[in-house]
Amino acid sequence: MTLMIAKDVIDAENAARTAALKEDYKGLGERLARRGIDIDTVKAKVAAYGVAVPSWGVGTGGTRFARFPGKGEPRNIFDKIEDCSVIQQLTRATPTVSLHIPWDKVSDIKELKEKGNALGLGFDAMNSNTFSDAPDQALSYKYGSLSHADAATRQQAVDHNIECIEIGRALGSKALTVWIGDGSNFPGQTSFTKSFERYLDAMKKVYAALPGDWKVFTEHKMFEPAFYSTVVQDWGTNYLIAQELGPKAHCLVDLGHHAPNVNIEMIVARLIQFKKLGGFHFNDSKYGDDDLDTGSIDPYRLFLVFNELVDAETRKAEGFAPMHMLDQSHNVTDPIESLMNSATEVSRAYAQALLVDRKALEGYQDGNDALMATETLKAAFRTDVEPILAMARLENAGAIAPVATYRKSGYRAKVAAERPESKSGGGGIV
Repeated sequence: MTLMIAKDVIDAENAARTAALKEDYKGLGERLARRGIDIDTVKAKVAAYGVAVPSWGVGTGGTRFARFPGKGEPRNIFDKIEDCSVIQQLTRATPTVSLHIPWDKVSDIKELKEKGNALGLGFDAMNSNTFSDAPDQALSYKYGSLSHADAATRQQAVDHNIECIEIGRALGSKALTVWIGDGSNFPGQTSFTKSFERYLDAMKKVYAALPGDWKVFTEHKMFEPAFYSTVVQDWGTNYLIAQELGPKAHCLVDLGHHAPNVNIEMIVARLIQFKKLGGFHFNDSKYGDDDLDTGSIDPYRLFLVFNELVDAETRKAEGFAPMHMLDQSHNVTDPIESLMNSATEVSRAYAQALLVDRKALEGYQDGNDALMATETLKAAFRTDVEPILAMARLENAGAIAPVATYRKSGYRAKVAAERPESKSGGGGIV
């Protein structure tokens, strides 16, 4: 397997930290044992957990107003997956990459798959793009795509999604994620009913093209780029879509696509209950769809989401098999460092949720003991599980301290010397 970071760099960094880690792991294990928790069991589950990295996430993002390129930005999908492999090599928590078409479209799909195999990476859900126009596109999506008033434009969007499925099949993917920016900026600009009818009709054509073992995830977004109305604007509409399309259709939950006061963990519970939770785009937000690093604003909310996931996992909820992916835009940090931290934060939330005393929690819930119920959750959340995460990385040939090891490796300087410097450009998150 091709390693982008030299093994001796990782070994040297780990050697300086192993003794302290073993001591911390032993101490945490003793404390957890007093709570009836076996630390090795938790570690094994964390070690087996994985979250997909978005190919676009390793590039420098921007705002609607400006983008400030970073050094050594990937030039193409092959550079992107090399950067993604660095994240996996150091964290051992990101074994797959989620591609975006046409951004990641290549002429030789076989070459791309072989490159992924050489780097030890698989390919997660495919992401279609009908929210912007490609250079060689015949019809514009300025006024919509799958819900466009023009039948030819809708068909173009359908064909693009089917192309994404075919590319994904060749790469070994098993799912398609569809997000559209369709909507309106002015009252009366479009018919709410007709636009949704057109969307459903178009999505039924995409659904019909799915292989038997595939799923399609529809994603809602409250606003942006359409600021008055959005065709797929909330989880209820998303659920209706999944019900209309059929058993292979599920809802994708992006943590940034909600109003500030929405109870996201309850949405997750509802979708699990009705067997329509397809997966996640993990990030964080302060004001809207900010695409901030996962856990950077509200790590407790991330934990509460995972509390619902572990609850479903523990009770073996029917139809429960969500896919997990990061979805972030990095404007002022090294994208590789941000994605490593986010992968760690997602793993941390999972580990903490595994520590919840579920029997005690159920008793407090049934007994209407609100204080002790919430304290049961907080007891798990307050636990420093870093020794578990670090030991899982160490035993999986990863780095005890991923960011420190990455910086020690000099990888960013190396690729900056090989890849031409990007020019500062206009707005746009990617």
